[in-house]
Amino acid sequence: MPERGGHPPLWSHMDSVGPVGLWQGDGAAQEGLPCLPGSSELVQQCLQQFKVTEAQLRQIQASLLGSMEQALRGQASPVPAVQMLPAYVGSIPHGTEQGDFVVLELGATGASLRVLWVTLTGIEGHRIEPRSKEFVIPQEVLLGPGQQLFDFAARCLAEFLDALPVGSRALQLGFNFSFPCHQTGLDKSTLISWTKGFRCSGVEGRDVVQLLREAVARQGAYSLDVVAVVNDTVGTMMGCEQGARSCEVGLVVDTGTNACYMEEARHVAALDEDRGQVCVSIEWGSFGDDGALGPVLTTFDHTLDQESLNPGAQRFEKMIGGLYLGELVRLVLAHLAQLGVLFGGCTSPALLSPGAFLLEHVAEMEHPSAGAARVHTLLQDLGLSLGASDAECVQRVCAAVCTRAAQLCAAALAAVLTRLQHSREQQTLQIAVATGGRVFERHPRFLSVLQETVKLLAPECDVAFSPSVDGGGRGVAMVTAVAARMAAHRCLLEKTLAPFRLTLKQLAVVQAQMREAMVKGLRGEASSLRMLPTYVRATPDGSERGDFLALDLGGTNFRVLLVHVATGGVQITSQVYSIPECVAQGSGRQLFDHIVDCIVDFQQKQGLGGQSLPLGFTFSFPCRQLGLDQGILLNWTKGFNASDCEGQDVVYLLREAIQRRQAVELNVVAIVNDTVGTMMSCGYEDPRCEVGLIVGTGTNACYMEELQNVAGVAGDSGHMCINMEWGAFGDDGSLGMLSTCFDASVDQASINPGKQRFEKMISGMYLGEIVRHILLHLTSLGVLFRGQQTQRLQTRDIFKTKFLSEIESDSLALRQVRAILEDLGLPLTSDDALIVLEVCQAVSQRAAQLCGAGVAAVVEKIRENRGLEELTVSVGVDGTLYKMHPHFSSLVAATVQKLAPHCAVTFLQSEDGSGKGAALVTAVACRLARLTRV
Repeated sequence: MPERGGHPPLWSHMDSVGPVGLWQGDGAAQEGLPCLPGSSELVQQCLQQFKVTEAQLRQIQASLLGSMEQALRGQASPVPAVQMLPAYVGSIPHGTEQGDFVVLELGATGASLRVLWVTLTGIEGHRIEPRSKEFVIPQEVLLGPGQQLFDFAARCLAEFLDALPVGSRALQLGFNFSFPCHQTGLDKSTLISWTKGFRCSGVEGRDVVQLLREAVARQGAYSLDVVAVVNDTVGTMMGCEQGARSCEVGLVVDTGTNACYMEEARHVAALDEDRGQVCVSIEWGSFGDDGALGPVLTTFDHTLDQESLNPGAQRFEKMIGGLYLGELVRLVLAHLAQLGVLFGGCTSPALLSPGAFLLEHVAEMEHPSAGAARVHTLLQDLGLSLGASDAECVQRVCAAVCTRAAQLCAAALAAVLTRLQHSREQQTLQIAVATGGRVFERHPRFLSVLQETVKLLAPECDVAFSPSVDGGGRGVAMVTAVAARMAAHRCLLEKTLAPFRLTLKQLAVVQAQMREAMVKGLRGEASSLRMLPTYVRATPDGSERGDFLALDLGGTNFRVLLVHVATGGVQITSQVYSIPECVAQGSGRQLFDHIVDCIVDFQQKQGLGGQSLPLGFTFSFPCRQLGLDQGILLNWTKGFNASDCEGQDVVYLLREAIQRRQAVELNVVAIVNDTVGTMMSCGYEDPRCEVGLIVGTGTNACYMEELQNVAGVAGDSGHMCINMEWGAFGDDGSLGMLSTCFDASVDQASINPGKQRFEKMISGMYLGEIVRHILLHLTSLGVLFRGQQTQRLQTRDIFKTKFLSEIESDSLALRQVRAILEDLGLPLTSDDALIVLEVCQAVSQRAAQLCGAGVAAVVEKIRENRGLEELTVSVGVDGTLYKMHPHFSSLVAATVQKLAPHCAVTFLQSEDGSGKGAALVTAVACRLARLTRV
């Protein structure tokens, strides 16, 4: 493999140079400098072979893109066009990287090695020039045992570091090893074969990083951690100066050519990874080895290939790489001389000798001002005599060869850019491409032709080209620094999220504590669980029949429903009514008169005048229930403040209002809690449903308990539905061992500090706030958003709990994460998106697992109450968090299965627990009342 690394680009003379040799469209003649009449036609015929049409370039772009995608999928090909090798670099620089790094460069500059000391400041615009030293490798080392070479490298490292104030500190090292390798990790790379005159024994087939580590250990002078082994194309991308755009593509055109870019890791079959990004080295020099470049190959390309050391291989590289451009020019000039067009029809031994023209010669001859003079000098040195027009024709040949090279390189780059744009589903891709290599440095027109062609072939990509700053040195140091940053950030992230990753043992403790609190609450002893009797004594058995009214009051809009329960199922007709603010905050009499007026209006519209239907009243405000149809309002919430209601039985207030409307008959049978309504709604569909669960803005649960265990209610047989009010579980401090500093911050900022602790770790009202506090903490540590605090993130409740559902429902491209965070004005990187996703997952997973521990405590209580080896039971569930979050329900179920293995639990999503459920509570009460009368 030809060497690809280069030296720092020299750009000062290029700014004013425009593109030369670009076509104006298919079939247009190749531009160039004029030759004398008589020779022009022959020259034109010869150079026409180097003309590539727009259609051909688009075909090359599409063909390379197809080859890239095939290789990414891991599909085998007899002649692989490209290799798409993962470089195990997972992030580009953020500009915050800082520290001192050592770089060892081996193979980039022939029979020598270079050691560099690179200091990264982490401050934009403040760059410290690296220190470096080059060591010539003795011939006997190049050809001797591998251990001897790596020991020599370790001695060079020690000698270099001896001159620096290193002391005893540990240093991180990046290893630029420019030989064909099979890389299997950032710090794992197996040498395939030596090139460039190296022939050290016992190295091929071995991990070169491990060999270097062993040599450093034998040397023993310094503590050096080899963090990364880096290919110089990747170093080029990573060595790009930080700008407004992220640099995610590296392009090298040196003696050979290659490119790399940041690919979504999930698309790289070789990695088996579904998150984040990874740098992929395309190895595109071999593109066309399968014949894809046939239509644009000239007779000169075929000749060059046949005379090369590797005929049939690296066909694309042989049309672009600096090692070959001079040779193509030489072949064309020799051909034209033999046709009698150039040099008076004379050749020279030098002109007929391979290698007579170098890249530097081509660049010098093409120079717009000094080129003609250099043509004369160089060709005279080759023993050639120039005619009057020969210099101009030679320049034209150079322009044709180099323009084609730039156009072909642009077609390949356009394929990469198109790949990035499509995989990220962006209308316009804004990106920076780092360039490196001697063709860019020394050829005055290559970059400008490349830019114009890319603009033509990929108009939806807005590309800024940026010269890489010493890819083999600073770029390798940056790879090392980025790896160190990612490792440090990973450590801080894991430490932050560790308290949210609950073990099965911790969850079993929560289950046991809840079980204990349930028993105490049922006995009437001090407990964080109130265990309130609801006076619902049975679930539906399917025999319920009839028409029922339901009233659902829980906010400024309320519903009146007619529920028809028949053999074929439940039919519901409903209407929504509003409660004006003046009524909600007026007198209690005014409020309940308004409610009755709405019920009467509904009855009349449904043709129910004169009928006295049983009514179930879902009243979603804090109550103490004294019977099925008795509920004392403890306090108003949700903007209600009607006078003379708190401390009163709301069913009695409703009945009084009914009596005031003398012509109306309404039979209020039950006041219903929405959690109980959820259980009853599902219970009609599944008679085994004996648990109700709500996980929405708040959370609660209820279940069917043995009446003999309920201390405050008379009777020893039968069942009673218990409203656990489990949001308050842990208010006695029992959850302290699971509470984090983030939970404490959310609790302190709430309207009820110290209360509803279980709810604050589970429900939708609080999860977004927990995430926001974690993001603030990680930003302060520099792990997120480059450490830049934003005012938006400081704003309470700015991070909605629905964002967790949206983020975790996201495709693997993390578009939702990006959209949400960008909308919040946060300076987002690809790494940030992944971290935010991980934070959301940790918080919602803990919530679901705690909820599951609670459900496990409930179903185990039911099983043991009944003395069963195995219990089959269903749980009716409602609430936006449970229903909308993509993983919450499955995490709850998995936790219950682990903690209550003897319970077969089915979760049923409730439909209209507060409406249909209230009617079914009423229907069951009527059924039980009939049985009692009989």
